Amino acid sequence: MSPAQTVLAAELAANEASEHRPLIITLFALFVLATLGITVWAGRQTKDAADFYAGGRQFSAFQNGLAVSGDYMSAASFLGIAGAIALFGYDGFLYSIGFLVAWLVALLLVAEPLRNSGRYTMGDVLAYRMRQRPVRTAAGTSTIVVSIFYLLAQMAGAGILVSLLLGITSDAGKILIVALVGLLMIVYVSIGGMKGTTWVQMVKAVLLIGGTILITFLVLLKFNFNISDLLGTAAENSGKGAAFLEPGLQYGASGTTKLDFISLGIALVLGTAGLPHILIRFYTVPNAKAARKSVNWAIGIIGAFYLMTIALGFGAAALVGQKEIIASNPSGNTAAPLLALHVGGVDSAWGAILLATISAVAFATILAVVAGLTLASSSSFAHDIYANVIRKGKATEKEEMRAARWATVLIGIVSIALGALARDLNVAGLVALAFAVAASANLPTILYSLFWKRFTTQGALWSIYGGLIVAVGLVLFSPVVSGDPKAMFPDVDFAWFPLKNPGIISIPFGFLMGWLGTVLSKEEPNVKKYAELEVRSLTGTGAH
Repeated sequence: MSPAQTVLAAELAANEASEHRPLIITLFALFVLATLGITVWAGRQTKDAADFYAGGRQFSAFQNGLAVSGDYMSAASFLGIAGAIALFGYDGFLYSIGFLVAWLVALLLVAEPLRNSGRYTMGDVLAYRMRQRPVRTAAGTSTIVVSIFYLLAQMAGAGILVSLLLGITSDAGKILIVALVGLLMIVYVSIGGMKGTTWVQMVKAVLLIGGTILITFLVLLKFNFNISDLLGTAAENSGKGAAFLEPGLQYGASGTTKLDFISLGIALVLGTAGLPHILIRFYTVPNAKAARKSVNWAIGIIGAFYLMTIALGFGAAALVGQKEIIASNPSGNTAAPLLALHVGGVDSAWGAILLATISAVAFATILAVVAGLTLASSSSFAHDIYANVIRKGKATEKEEMRAARWATVLIGIVSIALGALARDLNVAGLVALAFAVAASANLPTILYSLFWKRFTTQGALWSIYGGLIVAVGLVLFSPVVSGDPKAMFPDVDFAWFPLKNPGIISIPFGFLMGWLGTVLSKEEPNVKKYAELEVRSLTGTGAH
């Protein structure tokens, strides 16, 4: 492909979008109006803190499983993984495996005891047997930091997606798109709370699964449902040959990249059980049995989706081609929308309709996930930090909900600012960073609190702050932020940490600090409270 053809390929989807812009704008407007309608309806039913934080605990296991799926299948799943597979073949699919296997950790270790032990946030579980104020402050801080890392990926995905469709190439235009997404998420959370967010996530999950099934069917139809032909064509068009279908294309070039792969795998598998926006979903069901069933539903739905990412990624490599994908977006985030255009016909109205539909579904994905993330972080600020630390448990429910809404606005502003900086990074990689931070700061503390009788407040604080500081610190000095053409700041280089994911160091460090803080603590562990927590987490006795 000549340079002129490459440029033409990069502009192809944008031109198609330009010709059918009324259709695209209509689809986007319909979804936004529909979800706003759901949010306003849910907002009218949100009367107290239990409604705002936990949706009144009225959702069934299937409904919550669908909402968990909607919360989990983010821009990273749809845009980032498809792009990673299209560019790196086998190695890109490792994201799908990691994201799926992670649910087994959440199901076996966290879902049921967390639902039995807490009320609205992760801080409730930690504070049950620890000193309330320092532990809640730490839990709230960690929740907000993890949520903001995750929000970066969604904001970046929104900017890339809408820029592709509307033909926006200027940095100012992309930043404006990120700001508009941030504004929408603030409205969703402030008005609808958990009820509105849950219904939006359920609708989005159905749309995403439906859209993915359609594209998977059309891709397989192109190859007469012969997966071997699909993989062979993808390998041939990738320019890498058989290496495209073998391990090592992305993570086998050197010892550092192999280590990065191990670090990524650890972060993906352990991160889900520490993600705040996933943890709070367990509180929306009436009991622990429903929490466990909802995770089972989520595993089934998410598993089916991640299997179909094989068709999305390898289909994009086979039918779109790496040069066109990279020319459109260097990190591959536009692979899925470009695939929709190609399976429908590049010069046809059907192709434009598919492009617009899949892009609207992807946009729906982003809106639903950012709402869940913002709700998790604003809830933690209002319930853990404002109500229990600043007001020392004397805040009324009305004051607490008002604090949550103000926190939503502030978190939205921070996310918009950081999302603008991260607009050119691969969204799957960004989400993997959030997983690493969650697994480093939250998971050790949750597991120690639930299963270790000797665990103390000092151990909890050392674990959360230690894991958080090391994970975030290593990210700041990694190639993700500087020293790389695809970094946030490509023109400077202060990346002394060679890995793009800190999990291999920060996660063991979080566990180590929790243990060390406990054994060096002069505080006597509250054995009676631990016994109560153990009974409660295993049986549900006294659960809210």
